[in-house]
Amino acid sequence: MDLTPEAVAALFTCADGTFLFARWGRPIVPVVFGVDEAVLPVMKGAFEAAMTLAGHRLEELDPEPAGNLLMFFCRDWGALREVPNLGRLVDMLISAEANQYSVFRFDQAGAIRTCFLFVRMDAHMSAVPAESLTLSQAVQTIPPRSEMAFEATSARPVPDKGRTIVKPEIGSLIRAAHDPFRPSVGTDPPLALGIAARMGWRQ
Repeated sequence: MDLTPEAVAALFTCADGTFLFARWGRPIVPVVFGVDEAVLPVMKGAFEAAMTLAGHRLEELDPEPAGNLLMFFCRDWGALREVPNLGRLVDMLISAEANQYSVFRFDQAGAIRTCFLFVRMDAHMSAVPAESLTLSQAVQTIPPRSEMAFEATSARPVPDKGRTIVKPEIGSLIRAAHDPFRPSVGTDPPLALGIAARMGWRQ
């Protein structure tokens, strides 16, 4: 990944041209639907690794009963019609032939409050090893990114000495974005300059 401020800004620039940077405002409590129990330890390890990079906390209990990171895995988007209030979203995902989608909700201060993550296990997703798939999803939930963020730069983890690890440039981005001295919320593109500098960019 290019470390220039322009490249970093592109990760947080939406299709309509608006810039949005936000971090989680509280510990993440993931709740998973649609996976075998055998996969849950793999998913927990993936999110623990992502939280370590971000210097953020992963917890098992949330003040809200349903958790704040809800992940839905299915073979066909139609299966989500059983979940209340998802009909319109399901129609959009089917029309777009998408295999993954995420929705963020924010608190009054602008920090991330909730994330809904949807993954359709099509032939492409099913071919990805569980460690790589879950770690990829974990790093893409912190912080939120634009719809086009990873079109040129894949967030998919890479093998390293028998392990699956976050790509160094993506790990650097997460650490820089979660610098404790950086504001938790920003809508001003120059914020990308500070993140790029923290990642090692020099003019």
